Amino acid sequence: MFPTAGGDAEEIERFQLIAALSPLLEAGRIKVYSTDSVACRVLLAGEAPPSHCSWLMNQFDAFLYHEVVPAIRMDCKDPAAEVVAAGSSIGAFNSLAVLSRHPDVFSAAICMSGTYDLDRLLKFEVTEDFYYSSPLHFLSSLGESEQLRKLRTRYVFMTHGRGRWEDPEQDFRMAKILGEKGVPNRVEPWGEEWDHDWPTWRVMLPHYLGQIA
Repeated sequence: MFPTAGGDAEEIERFQLIAALSPLLEAGRIKVYSTDSVACRVLLAGEAPPSHCSWLMNQFDAFLYHEVVPAIRMDCKDPAAEVVAAGSSIGAFNSLAVLSRHPDVFSAAICMSGTYDLDRLLKFEVTEDFYYSSPLHFLSSLGESEQLRKLRTRYVFMTHGRGRWEDPEQDFRMAKILGEKGVPNRVEPWGEEWDHDWPTWRVMLPHYLGQIA
């Protein structure tokens, strides 16, 4: 589970998302692991140069792949356990990015109220490091490869409300890119009563995890 913009690893507990997932947790259907999002926090602070932010995003990806996933597998006592990535807002960006870059260990991404166009949002300089960190950029030009073939066996859930602060177009733009590459995905809009906020995500995440757990 990835935090929202500027969030930390304990955010999902403070905002009662763990409580919302308690039926799945108590039934033993899922375990939840939460990580900080150091790279996005530095990026959003606007104090570091773009080249450093981009470098840090790739360092964060390496940390997830080489340290977080092995720790999860060790805790689950399963050296081949596949992981579902999930997050809201910029957490959705990180979820899709890690699935796209590492479909060998991540099986699905649940992306709620996704914010994928970070260079537009932050007037960001698209360096090579940032290019490979952003699925909106690198997936468009990803050629036939083992990475893409494996990604086509994975699944991306993208969901959003139509209420305040939502930007549904970002999901549809990302779905178009995924569809063109043959990556299974689904965009599911919710109604106008669902805002870009925690009460929405506390309902969404149990709903989608319940379908795949």
